Amino acid sequence: MPPQPIRPANEPQEPPSHDPDEGRYLALRTRDARFDGRFFTGVTSTGIYCRPVCSVRTPKRENCRFFDLAAQAERAGFRPCLRCRPEVSPASLVWSTQDASHLLVHHALRLLDAPDALQSDPRSAQALAERLGVSDRHLRRLFEAQLGLSPLQYLQTRRLLTAKQLLTDTPLPVTEVALASGFGSVRRFNAAFAQHYGLNPTALRRSGTVAGEGATGTLRLAYRPPLDAPALLAFFAKRQFHGVEWAQPEGAAPSLRRTVRLRPSSGAQPITGWIQAQFDTARHQVLLQTSDSLYPVLPAVLRRVRALLDLDADPAPINALLHADFPQGDGLRVPGAWDGLELAVRAVLGQQITVAAARTLGQRLVERFGEPIATPWPQLCRLFPTAAVLAHAEGDALGHLGIVRQRQAAIVALARAVDAGQITLDSTADVPATTRALCALPGIGDWTAQYIAMRVLRWPDAFVAGDVALHKALGVQGQKQPARAATEASAAWQPWRSYAVVRAWASLEASAGSAAPTPPIAPTAPTASTSKSLSNP
Repeated sequence: MPPQPIRPANEPQEPPSHDPDEGRYLALRTRDARFDGRFFTGVTSTGIYCRPVCSVRTPKRENCRFFDLAAQAERAGFRPCLRCRPEVSPASLVWSTQDASHLLVHHALRLLDAPDALQSDPRSAQALAERLGVSDRHLRRLFEAQLGLSPLQYLQTRRLLTAKQLLTDTPLPVTEVALASGFGSVRRFNAAFAQHYGLNPTALRRSGTVAGEGATGTLRLAYRPPLDAPALLAFFAKRQFHGVEWAQPEGAAPSLRRTVRLRPSSGAQPITGWIQAQFDTARHQVLLQTSDSLYPVLPAVLRRVRALLDLDADPAPINALLHADFPQGDGLRVPGAWDGLELAVRAVLGQQITVAAARTLGQRLVERFGEPIATPWPQLCRLFPTAAVLAHAEGDALGHLGIVRQRQAAIVALARAVDAGQITLDSTADVPATTRALCALPGIGDWTAQYIAMRVLRWPDAFVAGDVALHKALGVQGQKQPARAATEASAAWQPWRSYAVVRAWASLEASAGSAAPTPPIAPTAPTASTSKSLSNP
């Protein structure tokens, strides 16, 4: 089991007091963005609950009640603040050494935060309980004991807050907002809104417009500082395929644009479009714009962008554990992936070759098998190939692109497994089961599986033990078994080894005398049959 994370020395500590919430009130008074999403404050004098960063006048201490989750505040009868908007706060990802019941509840919350959960049957939590391997009754009992609410009450709050953000930030009709947020009908949507928030959806939209936050089509996604946006976007820029992705790390507003494809949970035809994510570092938020075509699946878009840019990470426990060994990496995040198959194919293509060579092969793959798409920018004009297309790719067609036979077999086998639903590549997948399934495919070994776990499955404790650049950064490359030595050294960094790997790669780049901050580059990608390689994807 990983060690219990500790708090960093520079994090505001709760002062000695018989009141356990005094530290939270201090964070509220100072509007400390590092605590955003870690708790919510219900104000008894107004009936409103807020984020710690809310700009309104600080309420009196005796009027404050503190909650770990927005759903807890809503169950206590508080309504979300229209100014600070709790729906845009980062999620609270918890990884700890507490008992199995605690971990099971937090894993359940992680699954309920997934976009598909919004569309699940609101009458039963049976499917969630079955996925977690427990009974429905046991799951509800654990939720009530630890959180004071039921799984469906938590899911209802997620739906309402999602609807609130769509009403405030987009021009979507109320009917489409209701459906996209997981409500079966407008009548149920209106009733839930009136019951929880004391007004109807159209009134909320009017009040948002009066407050200066009308439906502009730009959605806000908050994050906890520090976050090194230039380093994160430089990572994408170094690996971008022309036509699919375009990253601008420098300038006043670092940004990322890319083409995207999403399949609605209802099983309808895939929806395609584009996104633009622009960092507003002064306010610790990302401003997201999308094509109109993506409006029906905006909840899924929001969740994927948060994972892509690692916006839900909590730097406090991560930095507390890693700062002593990697003091220059406190703002680094683990780059995510928009699409799991795309990242997995990138990983396969990057085995045993340089980053530039892997990018060339990927570019050819996109141009040969990707679909054209119209966007406002000439840099974006193609979609990455689907699993169905790559599953039926001919060996000769892949060979003409310069992809060797072993990589051809790996790409086709991977695409077939994803297309058939045998492997799920997203943040809700079971990590041990998925990595085992990946390693069972031809041409995919532990390095590739761990790299996918780190960037696609969003597992914070993934560790690419066979990575040659990691060996060099840790100073174990000269040992007889460097992978074992690296694994032993990594024990001190659990449960944040994915972040330790990113920092180790960055430290290696910095020691090489880089003229400007660059993303972590690992010149290694072992295959299933060898540990020698030259680059990471």
